Amino acid sequence: MTKMFSKNDDSFICENCKSKVGKLGYTSRDHCPKCLCSKHVDILPGDRQNSCQGLMVPVSCQLSNKKGYIITYKCSKCGQIHNNKAATDDDIKVIFSVMNGTYNKNKY
Repeated sequence: MTKMFSKNDDSFICENCKSKVGKLGYTSRDHCPKCLCSKHVDILPGDRQNSCQGLMVPVSCQLSNKKGYIITYKCSKCGQIHNNKAATDDDIKVIFSVMNGTYNKNKY
């Protein structure tokens, strides 16, 4: 199966911290820049066809020389692991808390 990308840059209310999250403007917005949580909505990037709908929580983060920060998510409902590039407006303090193991989704 070839991965296809569908741009889907809708605004939303974060299921975790209840922040209003605006459009990203340059690619699909798929996680909250404040708490970094996401919702398990895609089968293929941007398609919004996944029926799981679980909360995707950041469990680790690495710095890539080519792509910047890469956040690893785990779905709290089905357990699927997913990687995603950090957005330019993500809270860097939250990224660092994920990296050093002190992240708490309830803090944000």
